[in-house]
Amino acid sequence: MKALTQTAFGTDPEPTDLPLPEPGPGEVRVRVQAASVNGFDLAVAAGYLDGVLEHRFPLVLGKDFAGAVDAVGPDVTGYTVGDPVFGVVNKAHLGEGSFAEYVTVPLSGLAHIPDGLDTATAGALGLAGTAALDALDAATVRPGETVLVAGATGGVGSLVVQYAAAAGATVIATAHTDAERALVTGLGAAETVDYTQDVAAGVRAARPDGVDVVFHLAGDPATLAQAVASTGRFLSTLLQSPDQVDADGATVIAVTANPTTATLERLAQGQLDGTARVTVEHTYPLEAGAEALAHFRRGTLGKIALTTTA
Repeated sequence: MKALTQTAFGTDPEPTDLPLPEPGPGEVRVRVQAASVNGFDLAVAAGYLDGVLEHRFPLVLGKDFAGAVDAVGPDVTGYTVGDPVFGVVNKAHLGEGSFAEYVTVPLSGLAHIPDGLDTATAGALGLAGTAALDALDAATVRPGETVLVAGATGGVGSLVVQYAAAAGATVIATAHTDAERALVTGLGAAETVDYTQDVAAGVRAARPDGVDVVFHLAGDPATLAQAVASTGRFLSTLLQSPDQVDADGATVIAVTANPTTATLERLAQGQLDGTARVTVEHTYPLEAGAEALAHFRRGTLGKIALTTTA
C-alpha cells in the first residue's frame, strides 16, 4: 500500500510503499478514502511527543479516517467487510496512522457512517470534532451565556462556534481577515475580536466583568484567561493541567479529546441535522501530504483534507 511516512522527526513525510497491515484481535482494517490533518499530526511529525508515546518507524502519520471495512480481525462484532466507517486511530503507540491507503484500527474510536453523510466529510470529523464536543460537554454552555472562542477558524473552533450558538449562547469568535470574519459569522458567531490585537482587552471593553466561558484553542492562555469572568469557565485543549494558567478564580479545565463510538455518532448526527457542519478549506491527494501539512501550518479556514485512490 501507499502511505505517507517519516523516517525521522522533523523531516517532510514522503509517499512510501509499505506492506498491507493485518488486523489483530478486536481490530478491523479500513480501506481509507478520506482523512484530514490535525495539530496533533504536526506535533508528532516534529517529535514533540517523543518520550511521551511510543513511536514506530517508518512512521505513518494521521488520526482521522473514513472509508470501508476491508478485513475483520478476531473477536470483532458489529462490523463486516464493506461497512462504511469513520473515526480516529486510537492506538497506544504512534506510527500506524491513517495517511495511507489502508489502516488497522481498534473498535474504540470507530463508528458506522450513517446514510446521508458523505465519506469526505466523515474523514474530517473525528479528532477535531471529538475535541469540540468534549470541550463543550465540560463547559456545560447554557442559553444566554456569552462565550469567547479563541481559534475559531480552525477545525475544532469552527465546530465549537456552531455548537455553542446552537446551545443558545452569544458567541464571540477570534478572526482577523475579512474571510475569517465571514466564516465565523456565517457559522453563528454574533461578534468577532481581532486575534492580532489584545483579545482580552477587546472583550472586556464591551463586557467589563468578562465572559462566562472561554474556549482556548489557540493563542496565549495567560492572556486569554483575562477575558473570563471570575465565576466563569476556561476550557483549553492545549493545556496539560489546570495549574498551568491563573484565571483569577474561574474554573480551568484541561480538555483531552477521547474519541468514542458514542461521540462519533453524535458528530455524525450533528452533520445530518445541521447543528454543526465541518468546514473543509482544501483537499489534497495522499501523495501531496507534505503540502497539506505545510498548508495547515500556515493557518486554515476549517479543515485540510486528504484523499486516497485505494
